[in-house]
Amino acid sequence: MGKGRLEAFSDGVIAIIITIMVLELKVPHGAGFDVLLPLAPVLGSYVLSFIYVGIYWNNHHHMLHVVQHVSGAVLWANLHLLFWLSLIPFVTAWMGENHFQSAPVAAYGFVLLMCAVAYSILVRTLTSNHRENRALADAVGKDRKGWISIALYVAGIALSLPFPWLGFAFYIGVAIIWLIPDRRIENRVQH
Repeated sequence: MGKGRLEAFSDGVIAIIITIMVLELKVPHGAGFDVLLPLAPVLGSYVLSFIYVGIYWNNHHHMLHVVQHVSGAVLWANLHLLFWLSLIPFVTAWMGENHFQSAPVAAYGFVLLMCAVAYSILVRTLTSNHRENRALADAVGKDRKGWISIALYVAGIALSLPFPWLGFAFYIGVAIIWLIPDRRIENRVQH
């Protein structure tokens, strides 16, 4: 089956996720900049979550650009990823509203961890679905970046229980790692 419907559906779900996150932002009462200060945790968690959703959307796009068709297993792996991504607005709001308390920060990290695991499963499913087309498998390689991210999420979750801000700092670190464009797939397609 072609990949067009999968791409369109995924783009739509990701757009809805971002919409839900922005709708969680409440307009402050007052016109001064001082009224924004109490909203700093909410805005901070929104910014990080927006970056994460953008990273997944960007990498998802590049990955699907390399493949020609999808199987039923790929559809389910993609739905698995979208499920975990759809929980980002919930944990984002919970973390921001509770000013980065331990449990919400750990839950946020757990959702990010599961997004990373789901993305890894999708990559593996796509590479096994395209054995004749080695471009994706060769581009991903051993996926050091992905494995490092998973390790940092686990560390961030563990640290967020006694030190929530330290756990949150680990999640920012993973986002920074992925903000640097991952050119592995792009370079493979160009060559």
